[in-house]
Amino acid sequence: MTSLEAAGAGKTRTKNTKNMVLRLDPDLADLLATVAEVEGRSVSDVAREAIAALVESRRQDKRFRLLLEDNLARHQRLLDLLQDGEP
Repeated sequence: MTSLEAAGAGKTRTKNTKNMVLRLDPDLADLLATVAEVEGRSVSDVAREAIAALVESRRQDKRFRLLLEDNLARHQRLLDLLQDGEP
């Protein structure tokens, strides 16, 4: 199952969801609302689908994976410093 399927693309979800605030440029918000209206879907549903597609894309992006690994290594070093109590 892809993250797109897991996000319930094309379906309204009310269980096990997390509310989030999303600030959009007014023009982008209008375009998003237009897509939702034309497709007969909610704005939230279209946004969930777009976000799931982005996450799936990043999961398969080698450059993103390298950035994530670098970030994790940096945080691990900071955690080690905090645990050791030495700068």
